[in-house]
Amino acid sequence: FQMKTLLLAIAFCCNSALSSPLQQGQAAAARFNDATARTIMLPLSSAAYSDAPQSCLTNQLKTAKLSKQVSLKCDYFKKDMCSGFTFFDETKKVIGMSFRGTSDSSQLIAEITDTLFDSKVDFQDGGKTSKYFNDAFMDVWNGGLGDDFTALAAKYPSYTVWVTGHSLGGALASMAAAHISTNGISTKDKIVLYTFGQPRTGDQKYADVHDGLVTAFRVTHSKDIVAHIPPQFMKYEHHTSEVWYDNDMTDGASYVVCGKQEDLRCSDKNVLNTSPDDHTHYYGKEVADWGRAGCQ
Repeated sequence: FQMKTLLLAIAFCCNSALSSPLQQGQAAAARFNDATARTIMLPLSSAAYSDAPQSCLTNQLKTAKLSKQVSLKCDYFKKDMCSGFTFFDETKKVIGMSFRGTSDSSQLIAEITDTLFDSKVDFQDGGKTSKYFNDAFMDVWNGGLGDDFTALAAKYPSYTVWVTGHSLGGALASMAAAHISTNGISTKDKIVLYTFGQPRTGDQKYADVHDGLVTAFRVTHSKDIVAHIPPQFMKYEHHTSEVWYDNDMTDGASYVVCGKQEDLRCSDKNVLNTSPDDHTHYYGKEVADWGRAGCQ
């Protein structure tokens, strides 16, 4: 944590201010569900950190079944892996995808380096994104996860689509949800995106395009440092809608749903008071370790 905090502080200080008009507004805010976030989407996000995500699915979602997991090398450090999995639940009538977050310090270094020194790249479904995020998403999607999800969507065309991820996984989940919507693999009314501790993923155009494609909820835990990176002065912008818990996120904890892409009523008010610990912990769980332990 000390190494991560130092790297983040050096690379991503100096965030900027509120921008952008209301995008999804109160209609999206009304659809956020605390129970869905803490009892379904968080276990799915944690499961992505495991090499055997079925354990989390069995322990927390009961009837959900793993369809395919793809894990592959995604940068210049030998041990750094990007990963995601698809699943289906014939009882709940749901299919979906979950993506793994940053797994170690070397991967964090690669993400920071690519963001600082490489230009944004065109995201095929609109706008520009971080090169690291785009490369990681395309590698995992084209590595077999996209084909498997497309097959699930064809087999279960009426099912709701759940897409989720924590940290880096939140950025990849954001891109996946937009890609699914843009390409008609499923429709916007069926796609539900919940992310946890998601970094800014793309530029203003990406955020605007995303808002038109997906109903999204970016859950942020109080002073989570990653919600403020990459900074806005590098021309990155969050998409809507942020759900901010300025507390320990225990059962019954209060939260605010903000309809602007960047909103001083939510985590932007904490830009000079951030915490790496709030990034690793959501709803009382250490997200990665809980997933590796099978979400017991």
